[in-house]
Amino acid sequence: MKEECLICKAPLVYLETDEEMECAICHKKENSKTRCENGHYVCNECHMAGLDTIIGLCMNSTSKNPVEIIQSMMALPFCHMHGPEHHVMVGAALLTAFKNAGGGIDLGKSLVEMMNRGKKVPGGACGFWGACGAGISSGMFVSIISSSTPLSEEPFGLSNQMTAKSLAAIGEIGGPRCCKRDSYLSILAAIDFAAEHFGVRMEKPDIVCRHASLNNQCIGKRCPFSKVNHDGSTVG
Repeated sequence: MKEECLICKAPLVYLETDEEMECAICHKKENSKTRCENGHYVCNECHMAGLDTIIGLCMNSTSKNPVEIIQSMMALPFCHMHGPEHHVMVGAALLTAFKNAGGGIDLGKSLVEMMNRGKKVPGGACGFWGACGAGISSGMFVSIISSSTPLSEEPFGLSNQMTAKSLAAIGEIGGPRCCKRDSYLSILAAIDFAAEHFGVRMEKPDIVCRHASLNNQCIGKRCPFSKVNHDGSTVG
């Protein structure tokens, strides 16, 4: 098995109902449906340790390409194959590219807000909530750049439309989950959405997955980013 449990690398187990778990790293106790076959549980906070390093990466970036930006994040030691860190990274990459492409936002303030919001979406939301955290993160991106609140009119509508477009793209392909695939799908949807509704054109690259060999549940040629769909080679 490739990376699954952060403690022992054993496969993860998803339970039907919540059970009290103790984080194997910080020893905090909380309810969760997720543990490994050997009983280890890692809380969302510990799973995302080191995530704050992306603030500096984003503030120093001049790229208008959110895929390039998130791939730089994915290469950092804190980022795992799957995990709730992607619920922040998608929105952060979009905010950074949006700013660099001419979007009129305070990037530092926006990134802090994205961090605070994205961290609240737990791991497993894709399967348990019916709403992938990467897709929700794209909605948060639009909510932040449009200053949406629950009492807004157009910004409220736009942020929900953005989330819906990302989730539709994710749902059309189906599972099992892949945080990399779902992040890319959400970002591509947001690039088009930002151009249409905000007049800001971020760069939209062709994406070929670099992570298939690390994903035990890779869906192979069903994934639009698999190598086999681009050059006929073996996925991996």
